[in-house]
Amino acid sequence: MDETVRILCVDDERNVLRAIERMFIDEDYEIITASSGEEGLEKLSSSENVHVIISDYRMPGMNGVEFLKKACSLRPETIRIVLSGYADTAAVVAAINEGEIYRFIPKPWNEDELRMTIAKAVEMFALHRENAKLSEELHAKSLALEHLSGAVDQQQVSVPPRP
Repeated sequence: MDETVRILCVDDERNVLRAIERMFIDEDYEIITASSGEEGLEKLSSSENVHVIISDYRMPGMNGVEFLKKACSLRPETIRIVLSGYADTAAVVAAINEGEIYRFIPKPWNEDELRMTIAKAVEMFALHRENAKLSEELHAKSLALEHLSGAVDQQQVSVPPRP
């Protein structure tokens, strides 16, 4: 991907946000941080091309699932990840289904696992974008072909009889 990869991290614990920033300091990612769901939505609205969103599950005010559902409606193309120490299986399944979440990563996280998950999420974002572009091109060519087919049908094509 030629453009700068932007990752929005939302967590009410500042030390978690700093740890993620430090973890990706040598990567070619722009890390945008927010300390609440509301702030995350503001930054999502004002930032160009956010590729991946990492959100804590338990935050005061708006929890991670509510935030990610709103983020999904605002920017459906983003890849969404929940990062949380909350281990209720039913809540995790609900979070994945309701927020269309790509992965759930438990706290404390394994750095290699998080790095790999982010790399795969960025790859998935690029593949979705390429797929959308190819679908648009296919649709445009299909319309052009229909137009040409209609033009041929309208012409009276006479084929001389064979001798």
